[in-house]
Amino acid sequence: MTGPQPGERRQVVLEEAPSLGGLYVRAAAGAAGGALARRLPASLGGDRRGGEPVLPAVEHVVEGVRVDPAGHEAFCRTVGAPRREGPRGPEAFSGHLHALAFPVAMSVLTRPDFPLPVLGMVHLANEVEHRGAVVVGEELTVTARAERLRPHRAGAQVDVVARLAREDGGTVWTGRSTYLAKGVRVPGTAEDRPRREFVPPAPTGTWRLAAGTGRDYAAVSGDWNPIHLSGPSARALGMPGAIAHGMYCASRALAGVAVPAGTAFRWTVEFAAPVPLPGTVAVAVADDGRGPGWRRSDYAGWDPRRRRPHFTGTVERLGP
Repeated sequence: MTGPQPGERRQVVLEEAPSLGGLYVRAAAGAAGGALARRLPASLGGDRRGGEPVLPAVEHVVEGVRVDPAGHEAFCRTVGAPRREGPRGPEAFSGHLHALAFPVAMSVLTRPDFPLPVLGMVHLANEVEHRGAVVVGEELTVTARAERLRPHRAGAQVDVVARLAREDGGTVWTGRSTYLAKGVRVPGTAEDRPRREFVPPAPTGTWRLAAGTGRDYAAVSGDWNPIHLSGPSARALGMPGAIAHGMYCASRALAGVAVPAGTAFRWTVEFAAPVPLPGTVAVAVADDGRGPGWRRSDYAGWDPRRRRPHFTGTVERLGP
């Protein structure tokens, strides 16, 4: 028997989706241990390996992950997602499917051989292909991996790809999340992406987010990252105060898009500046068509006082 060949990934099958709370504790312990190792002399076990960061050639797999009806309903209520009834029953909201896959993705990021510091990473963007309707109550297999470690003008960026599949292996949902590790250097030249000037469109709504918005989203997503929970916990990690989850904002914006039931679609989001909590966000959603004629929507959220963007994104139909 031979091991994985170059370019192949070894599968690590987990018994169940891990607890995000436990993964954040692991990340904090790893960060503290890494800082200590960098300060110690080599004779006392200090880390002097150097070299280029390398992503682990593995993918984590969890089978039998269920779209729990009660959990799905609570998530949708928190982000304002409407109920969509398909031919086979109520369809799972795409934002909730991201939350379902996220613990498996985080288990890759918190591996001992993952080369980037997890705590403090900046969420840059997401791209999701929602290829087939998932019925609430259905069981799925979640697979996650990290790839495309590359330079960024402020450090290093990496993609984490999560996939949801049915028992027959058919993929129904794929999400790519891009993160930035500030100050980490990797070989290569950073992409020189010109920054587009943001001109706020006519708002279609306003979000007034309470101080507890991060805790509310954590309760339904499992994402208890301290930077979202309170001012003191955020400041302990170097933030000026608590900020809203990026995927809370993306999910709430997606909830306002008129995607018809049973439609395959692709949605993206790019994050510009964090949303402080408490805070107010001006939002615009522009739909190209309604009902069966829907083709595409564009959305944005920004600071109504400073007119600076928090996030922008698109949602578009896949196929005819």
